[in-house]
Amino acid sequence: MTLTLSTYLDTLDHNVPPEHIGHGLRALWWAGKNDWTEAHEIVQAHEGEPDSDWVHAWLHRREGDNANARYWYRRARRTMHHGSLDDEWRAIVTALIAGSGY
Repeated sequence: MTLTLSTYLDTLDHNVPPEHIGHGLRALWWAGKNDWTEAHEIVQAHEGEPDSDWVHAWLHRREGDNANARYWYRRARRTMHHGSLDDEWRAIVTALIAGSGY
């Protein structure tokens, strides 16, 4: 199966994330299921990996901790998104899929 944003979104109806996806996509999957804690544990375990740091930034932005989010955006070498959280979530998912070779 080729992973696209559409097929990734379809997996949110499942009980477990797709196999063989990277840490960032796995964390975003849990965030998409409204499990912030599981998503945060994944990115914390992979601190220093740019994709995980980017998702880490988004998670803190989602919780409203913009100071902490800015720190993680800097670590990920990304700028803080100023659009909606949902738009950014989709943009990150799309970028991570494109960069992963799925």
